[in-house]
Amino acid sequence: MSKSVVQSAGAPRAIGPYSQAVQLDIGPKGGRTLYCSGQIGLDPSTGELVPGGFEEQARRVLANLRAVVETSGMTLADAVKVTVYVTDLGDFPKLNAVFTETFAEPYPARATVQVSALPKGALVEIDLFAAQG
Repeated sequence: MSKSVVQSAGAPRAIGPYSQAVQLDIGPKGGRTLYCSGQIGLDPSTGELVPGGFEEQARRVLANLRAVVETSGMTLADAVKVTVYVTDLGDFPKLNAVFTETFAEPYPARATVQVSALPKGALVEIDLFAAQG
């Protein structure tokens, strides 16, 4: 088993001492897993939250995750599990709408949790686990 860091220019740099993602290559049969750190709706070119509300931030979060996942050689179709952190569970229907724009069936497993605050005042943060092989 080997472990490597995945860094995508298409997603914002980590804002703390962590990696955008860590990939594990498992065994001679070529199985791979990817553990993506939480992303918030930062524009990678400015480092600032995208303008607009929840839906714009959620779309940017998923675009950031897509960039990281694709840098690893996977796609969002390889997503197995996502965890979503929101500051208002009232945004749950909007979250579902954005997810159906981004993911196709079979959808990844998902947990959604309301939190009191997120970095930089974000409205949503999502982390992702993907696997191949």
